[in-house]
Amino acid sequence: MAVVEFENRRSGCYLGQSAPLNIINEEIKIPAGNGVLFPGQVLAQVTGAPANTYVPHDPAAADGSENAAAILFHKVDATSAEVTTVGTVRGPATINGKMLTFADGISAANKLAAENALRAKGLAVLPQHAA
Repeated sequence: MAVVEFENRRSGCYLGQSAPLNIINEEIKIPAGNGVLFPGQVLAQVTGAPANTYVPHDPAAADGSENAAAILFHKVDATSAEVTTVGTVRGPATINGKMLTFADGISAANKLAAENALRAKGLAVLPQHAA
C-alpha cells in the first residue's frame, strides 16, 4: 500500500494539547539552501550557528544537526534566502507523531532518538500517534 503524503499541512498541524502557543513557540531562522519545508519538520541546530537558527534534523550528520531540537510550525521556502518563521522549541505539548517529517530513510533507532530528544524538551510524541 502506498503511503500518502500531504503537502498542504496547516500551520501547527502536529500539535495536540499544549501550553499557550506563545510559551512553546519561538521565532526561529532557517538558513538559505534548505528548500521548502512543511509544518511538522523536525529541526536541529548546527553547532556554532547563530542562536535560534535551525536546519532539518539529519541523524547522519556530525555538526549538531543530528540532535533533534524543535519542530517547524509554518511552511517555509528557504531555497534561496534565509527565512524567519516560528518553531515549537519546548513544551509542555503533545505531538502527533504521524504529522512529523524526518530525514528520508531515517532508521527506527534514529527516529526514536529524535523523538526522545523532543520528549526531553517537553514535546511528548505520543506512542499512539507515532508513525
